[in-house]
Amino acid sequence: MDTSERSILTVTCFGHFMSHFNMMFFPALVLPLTRHFNLDPSLIVPLSFWMYLLYGVTALPWGMLSDRLGPKRLLFAMYIGAGACAMGAGLALGSPLALSLVLGGLGLFSGIYHPAGLGLISRGVSRMSMALGYNGIAGNAGLAAAPLAAGLMNHLFGTQAAFLILGGLNLAGSLVMLLLPLRDPEQRAREESTAARARHMALGFGLLCACMILVGLVYRGSTVVLPYYFELRSEDLFRQLELLQGWMLSRNVAATALTSLVYVVGMAGQYAGGRIAERIDPRLGYLVFHSLAVPLILMMGYAWDLPLIVLSAAFFFFILGMQPIENTLVANLTPDRLRHSAFGVKFILNFGVGAFAVHLVGIVERMWDLLAVFWSLTAASAGIASLAALLLLATRKLRF
Repeated sequence: MDTSERSILTVTCFGHFMSHFNMMFFPALVLPLTRHFNLDPSLIVPLSFWMYLLYGVTALPWGMLSDRLGPKRLLFAMYIGAGACAMGAGLALGSPLALSLVLGGLGLFSGIYHPAGLGLISRGVSRMSMALGYNGIAGNAGLAAAPLAAGLMNHLFGTQAAFLILGGLNLAGSLVMLLLPLRDPEQRAREESTAARARHMALGFGLLCACMILVGLVYRGSTVVLPYYFELRSEDLFRQLELLQGWMLSRNVAATALTSLVYVVGMAGQYAGGRIAERIDPRLGYLVFHSLAVPLILMMGYAWDLPLIVLSAAFFFFILGMQPIENTLVANLTPDRLRHSAFGVKFILNFGVGAFAVHLVGIVERMWDLLAVFWSLTAASAGIASLAALLLLATRKLRF
């Protein structure tokens, strides 16, 4: 990579880390906030509603603005806005309503990242797929690091200081942008495109959108059930661990630790996905990853103890590893001038529609059982693989 590409990757990787770090910071402070406000946790958790809603539904508007104003301005606004709102949260602890509104601002500005940052990588880095793989690893690192970091900050300095430090971390991103020679990539001249190519690209992007809806359901549904599924299905494993000298973790903590381990394997999958998207047709890579995920999610429904952990790690290797491949397809199936908007569409489908999985999982489990949840996720995974095959077939005449 040249200097410009390294600057883009540095800024976007930090942005992806902070975007997910911001969204996972609040859940770790729910119990301290219940004590601070003297309220039940059921009243504290909904304070984050506007934060998560705005994080998802603003993806398309932010993408459209990035296409018009350039991603550099939008990313700078993300760092400044999210930093100010995080610090505002630290100063809004006198009122639950004020805290909820400021957290909404944190979600609003954090939502800038995906359409602006991924669009910037796709337009400004020659080794796009590999860069998207590294970027995915950074985002997952933010997911994994936030709960631990928030808990430590709260333990050492208190809740208010934790939010103030979060604000400082976001503002540091603006300093990184000021120090690095980052510039918006020039928009390419209008791409040469025949009517037939335009139709194939539109059809391909439509099929990819259908895939991404189901991907959102499978990803969110599997992540929702995984920690407590581990706790329910790993009795013998936990019993063996409890026999170890010095073992002091509760089964709940052990289950969440195993969940984090599974996500670390998923980060390796993202690196592999980025490499594969560089070396073979990303449409084929997308089909292979999703096809391999289908039997794994099905077997998870019947597995216990260590085999369950291994199968889960393998499943998340593919379901997270396909993300750089999917992002490569978004870039290849959309024109340069609409690239940021296209990523905005993707993340509305992923985050917005995928959020319904939380309710669907609860409904299926109440009506039947947890096995039925995994059968449902298997059916959705099979649907993705089928659509991926149709995507490969329908766009076979397109050269990327």
